[in-house]
Amino acid sequence: MSNLTTNRFVIRKSLIGKNTIITFKNNKNVEVSYNHDEVYDKYKDRFESMNCFQKYKSYTNSNNIPAFARELTIQS
Repeated sequence: MSNLTTNRFVIRKSLIGKNTIITFKNNKNVEVSYNHDEVYDKYKDRFESMNCFQKYKSYTNSNNIPAFARELTIQS
C-alpha cells in the first residue's frame, strides 16, 4: 500500500491495482482520504464510460470528492 498527496480528487488508470491511499484538501480546506482502488472498483463502469477517462486515462475533481464516492472516504 502506498500513499499519495494531491491537490484534487483523482482516479488514474496508472494507479489501478496499486492499492494507493490518496489524500487531498477540498475547497473548504478539509483533508479527504480515500482508497483509489476501492473507489475505482465500485464505480468502474461509471469511470470507464466517461470521455475524459477514455481520452486522458484519468478523472479529476479539484473541488471535492464526487458525491457518488463520498461514502468511501477514509476517516482519520
